[in-house]
Amino acid sequence: MFDLIKAGGWLMVPILACSLAAATLIVERLLALRRARVLPEQLVAILRRWVELGAVHLADMDVLPLGSPLGRIVAAGLANRHRSRDILRERIEDIGRHVVHELERFLNTLGTIATISPLLGLLGTVTGMIKVFEVVAAQGNSNFSLLSTGIAEALVTTAAGLTVAIPSLLFYRYFQRRIDELVVDMEQETLELIDLLEAETFAATRAEKERQP
Repeated sequence: MFDLIKAGGWLMVPILACSLAAATLIVERLLALRRARVLPEQLVAILRRWVELGAVHLADMDVLPLGSPLGRIVAAGLANRHRSRDILRERIEDIGRHVVHELERFLNTLGTIATISPLLGLLGTVTGMIKVFEVVAAQGNSNFSLLSTGIAEALVTTAAGLTVAIPSLLFYRYFQRRIDELVVDMEQETLELIDLLEAETFAATRAEKERQP
């Protein structure tokens, strides 16, 4: 392995750096985008029970996992539950944009790695072929040992760049799809929560007006 890295020349350094960064980001996003972390089952179950009952139970609020992405949206809704419909929607949408932005964190970096890795490999191919032609120009094509150095650099860097780029691109596309699915699920739960809170606010306002003489 070390011999291959050495044969690739100095361009193997940024390629290896891209490989390490991509591996770190992939592991981090796999953990961060778990459904159990983004949409905890306990939270979803409580929200659906509220919707079925048509009311928010204050006893459940103490056990809500509000640290999750969906939990932050729910917390914003509950904090503004007694405000007007427009303000309620506005607060939830603001938090929702921040949550989606956090879900997409590091995706641009992973996409950039998938793009530049084969370009680094191509650059290694070019520099390797330049060395080959320099040897041919200086000593002819009879010295195979010197020619093999440039050829090895060209082939190794190309292979290394593709090896980094292919899985990076696959996971980049996978994470994009995963985020889209999670966002759709969060939107569904959020819309049901908004409808519930609006109904509660309307009912409370109506009851207060009826009590007035």
